[in-house]
Amino acid sequence: MRAFVTTIVLVSFTLSITACNTAPPLNESIDGSQVRFLTILHTNDNHGRFWHNEKGEYGMAARKTLIDELRNQAQAQGHAVLLLSGGDINTGVPESDLQYAEPDFKGMSLIGYDAMALGNHAFDNPLSVLDLQQTWANFPFLSANIFFKDSGQNAFKEYAIFQQQDLTIAVIGLTTTDTAKIGNPQYINNLEFREPIQITAALTQRLEQQYQPDITIAVTHMGHYVDASYGSNAPGDVTLARSLPNNTLDVIIGGRSQKQVCMASGNINDDNFKPGMSCKPDQQNGTWIMQAHEWGKYVGKAEFKFADDQLTLLDYKLLPVNLYLDKPQSDGSIKLELATSYIPADTELKAFLMPFQAKGAAQIEGTIGYVDAKLEGDRDKVRVQQTNLARVIIQAQMNVVGADFGVISGGGMRNSIALGEVSYKDVLQVHPFKNTISYMDWHGQALWDYLEVLTAFEPGSGAYLQYHKLSFERENGVLTTVYIDGKPFDKNQTYRMSINSYNAAGSDGYPILDQLAGFVKTEETDAQALRRFFVENSPVNAAEFSPI
Repeated sequence: MRAFVTTIVLVSFTLSITACNTAPPLNESIDGSQVRFLTILHTNDNHGRFWHNEKGEYGMAARKTLIDELRNQAQAQGHAVLLLSGGDINTGVPESDLQYAEPDFKGMSLIGYDAMALGNHAFDNPLSVLDLQQTWANFPFLSANIFFKDSGQNAFKEYAIFQQQDLTIAVIGLTTTDTAKIGNPQYINNLEFREPIQITAALTQRLEQQYQPDITIAVTHMGHYVDASYGSNAPGDVTLARSLPNNTLDVIIGGRSQKQVCMASGNINDDNFKPGMSCKPDQQNGTWIMQAHEWGKYVGKAEFKFADDQLTLLDYKLLPVNLYLDKPQSDGSIKLELATSYIPADTELKAFLMPFQAKGAAQIEGTIGYVDAKLEGDRDKVRVQQTNLARVIIQAQMNVVGADFGVISGGGMRNSIALGEVSYKDVLQVHPFKNTISYMDWHGQALWDYLEVLTAFEPGSGAYLQYHKLSFERENGVLTTVYIDGKPFDKNQTYRMSINSYNAAGSDGYPILDQLAGFVKTEETDAQALRRFFVENSPVNAAEFSPI
């Protein structure tokens, strides 16, 4: 059994002080065996955060400073070093989105990433944009389980082989099969997302025959779900590790679920983890599973020893990149304090990124309206409960097409809007996908059958139904009552429903509408509709849209 050695980190991380390392030097013999060492550095789910936030947290320039220091330390100790990403580089911040994540991919290249898993948000734009992004990156985009439907051939590079410090390291890329239902249909209609377990089993055997790797790593964008409880999501990293023969994969570097993988024990998550604390990654069936939350908030650092054909984890840390903690004061107030010592920005990378930040900011500056309370769009809320922001969004879309009611999937909202002045940047953070507004004129049983499907989506996934001017009841798994705009459903009446093009095309598992009679697609985007709503209705009274 592989041993785990952990060090509790309760003090500040200081770049100028190298961490104590008790590992023997490279190639030292222990009982006649050659001993080699590997350090894996990793991030995931960047989502456009090439620039630091308003508090100075994260950002690629500070990340480079930290990674350079960690890489130099590891190489000085004779370690092989790999820097990996669990994918989803674009989509999330307007300054990046408006430039197709050019600063993010070029920033990653300057930081020195070795490989990246393709995430579902890689397909938020046409494949021509993805091809362009690959030209901006000097590292491969990996996915072994995406195929062209027409040819049956791999659509992307399956793996990469690295030779470092007398180690042969295979890195396999995998992408969540949920992409098939949550990706934009017009961009992925010729792609097939196959189940990763069979793909990985066959590929690892092929790599063993061809390369005999000492270490096999999967860099994935599938999600870490504790004890394989993946709910309505596609199976993730835990299921993958458990479904393969023991030790098929040595390490999984993951993404998608956007949480740090820190375990309290066994299959129990450490819910008390905070920046600067120790973190024990998950282990399933001989495979270590690691994920570094999101946005470059952390850099994961795993140190391994390889001897007697066995890989042993010596140490693991999630190192925060200028994150703040709320510190209670003696007077009852809360003060923000850095979780660890301040990491200065790399001056050259910051200078390189600054023009991109200025260009993006210039496109979205200015106030468009005002709201008197927070409009809730946080990920952990919009996928499990009705929110006021969802109802504002739907009302804005209903206004465009003159609808009686409207629906959207909760996963389509990507941010909240804070109390106070509202900018176009706020709108674009909520709506980064450029979906257009559509409507469907329904009559009779067809609408009831459609709502039967939508109202059955369970909380916890992006498909979760957000609705406005609609109410319903379900009993024993069956839709029993429907009200539209406060009135009982009338099968003899025609109702107009607003919906965005993403859900109308069948994404998130919604029934496909765009080929049906009564369906009309406009050219108005969701962001344009929400912008117009704030311009025409400010100050917006959030209480008017509070779910009842």
